[in-house]
Amino acid sequence: MLKLHVLASGSGGNAAVVENATTGSCALIDCGICARDVMGGLQGAGLEPTQIADVLITHDHSDHTKGLGVTLRALAKAGAVPTIHASRAVRAASQPLEEALETDGVGFAPFKAGDALSLGGMIAHVFRTSHDAAESFGFRMEGDGDALGFMTDTGRVLPEAHDALEYVRILALEANHDEQMLREGPYPYHLKRRIASDVGHLSNRQASAELVQLLESMGGGMLEHVVAMHVSQENNLYLLAQKALADELARHEHPARAHAAQQRTPLSVG
Repeated sequence: MLKLHVLASGSGGNAAVVENATTGSCALIDCGICARDVMGGLQGAGLEPTQIADVLITHDHSDHTKGLGVTLRALAKAGAVPTIHASRAVRAASQPLEEALETDGVGFAPFKAGDALSLGGMIAHVFRTSHDAAESFGFRMEGDGDALGFMTDTGRVLPEAHDALEYVRILALEANHDEQMLREGPYPYHLKRRIASDVGHLSNRQASAELVQLLESMGGGMLEHVVAMHVSQENNLYLLAQKALADELARHEHPARAHAAQQRTPLSVG
């Protein structure tokens, strides 16, 4: 069985761990928080640093990469030397990623959309997302007959992303902003436009619409948990994001549970 441990999620920094509970192997997805918070989050989730065998990078923005170098050095001191997986375009656009690759023993494995990455007990299927980065990606993680979908930082749901998120047991889905809060909030107009654009972030409404499509196309499937990700602290509320997803589950009489990942309080599901 797979487990998802969200160490932090939001514009202040992002990091999550997918654990294969059978083998103990783990993949860290993004690292936009400090090493202290990563190591503390691992401890809180009952994980050892040496279980981190791989690091997957969704895109080059600093809230997903700025903690990489220090965290990799901390992991190395604890005996873990993971491989970093990212696209070549993301590597070229990210100074924190390039600096992290200077850590002794750390390897780099480039990927592209459509690849299936072997991560030691798990397979990560890479799909594109629509974001204003050099490139951006989400992942479908599979292991021991289980499946987890992970998609944040996308202004719209691309067809290949929707396909990759079908028939998962755990769904981590961006629900960044409440549309009314964004319109009426303090952000300058150009930033509001960027967030609401097709290369920005999914709103609660868009996340709910995608959840409905998944529920209807897969008949609910094996879904047990839906996690609202990358919730804005300025343009959303955790309860609003969670409720938007929970309301659709209730309307479809589906037993899955809705959660909201937070910036400073780690969350584990699985």
